[in-house]
Amino acid sequence: MKILHTGDWHIGKIVNEFSMIEDQEFALGQMLDIIRLEKPDAVVIAGDIYDRSIPPVEAVELLDKIFSTILLELNTPILAIAGNHDSAERLSFASRVLTEKGLHIAGLFDKNIKKVKLTSDKCTTNFYLVPYADPREIKSVLEDNEIFNHDEAMKKTIHKIKEGLDSSCKNVLVAHGYVANIKLDSEESSTLKEEIDVIVSDSERPLSIGGTDIIRAEHFNCFHYTALGHLHSPQKIGSERMRYSGSLLKYSFSETKHKKGFTLVEFDENGEVNVRLIELKPRRDMRIIRGPLNSLIDPKVYKDTNVEDYIYAILTDDTELIDPISKLRAVYPNIMGLSKDISSSREESRTSAAKGYEQKSKLDIFNEFYYSIHGRQLDEQRIELLKSVMEEAERGER
Repeated sequence: MKILHTGDWHIGKIVNEFSMIEDQEFALGQMLDIIRLEKPDAVVIAGDIYDRSIPPVEAVELLDKIFSTILLELNTPILAIAGNHDSAERLSFASRVLTEKGLHIAGLFDKNIKKVKLTSDKCTTNFYLVPYADPREIKSVLEDNEIFNHDEAMKKTIHKIKEGLDSSCKNVLVAHGYVANIKLDSEESSTLKEEIDVIVSDSERPLSIGGTDIIRAEHFNCFHYTALGHLHSPQKIGSERMRYSGSLLKYSFSETKHKKGFTLVEFDENGEVNVRLIELKPRRDMRIIRGPLNSLIDPKVYKDTNVEDYIYAILTDDTELIDPISKLRAVYPNIMGLSKDISSSREESRTSAAKGYEQKSKLDIFNEFYYSIHGRQLDEQRIELLKSVMEEAERGER
């Protein structure tokens, strides 16, 4: 059995006022090429297909185009679940009708967990689709008052699946949440995020406050593979049998070092899992550049780079700059933001100002204070003005 594990497409996402729809279409086009080449038995989408519950028209049109190609042209089943960004009701609409075409979507959480059976060669695999839902909703659906957080909700959900689990087949779970390889009691959940070893990103929306969104990985040990969505960095949780595919694209500058792509998973009749990460080439990368303004806009510096990339610039100039964003945008049209880094020079100034202040003149002390605030020395005009103010103040004191 071979599956293509993906998720967190966030179609229709806007990053710093830039629409990502063209970049998403470019990336999904590469996914279609991979499906044509690898011929997987199914495409698994682990939630957050859209970026918001009411997606824009162009997002719906793109998804329709991609799904139609996968189902009708490539004859490959799609198994998808709703994530915390999706509207469960909208994804569930017409899902029964589309099942005949190979589209299996679990939008709303149901106590009868959606199960899809696929057969390939001599291997039969059961896929259990568990859409994202708030613990309070799961508590109501399962009629279980012991559910009080995401961990307990997933534990009770999997316990229900295990009641009918067929061990003679291969079993795969598709879920969306914050899973970590830990073994701690739920009472300690407020400190879990400091003790777990997973990669998180700024573009991930928190599922709850205070660490109650964390789910223990040990709950998934009964499955041959667990296809996870929510965390945007491709990574395994404990072993290759439990993985996050990562997001389709980089959606924040905290992800500049991520290698985005698709996870191709194969397992044989013995349940042995083989994972390949297929990296995609984005239409535009997302990266951070750093240095003096004149250096960053020097053709010698940017000539071997893609100036169409999404850029965040950190300027290290120690002088006042006039409209730096316009100068940067003339070279990097998709610049998303900039900041000025004078923190190191400020820290040095604060340290030096604290040493031997008794031996320094008022002018020297104020000059160091000014530098710690503005990141530059007083010019001659300001020095003369300061001297006159100090002299007037001293005359007033006398």
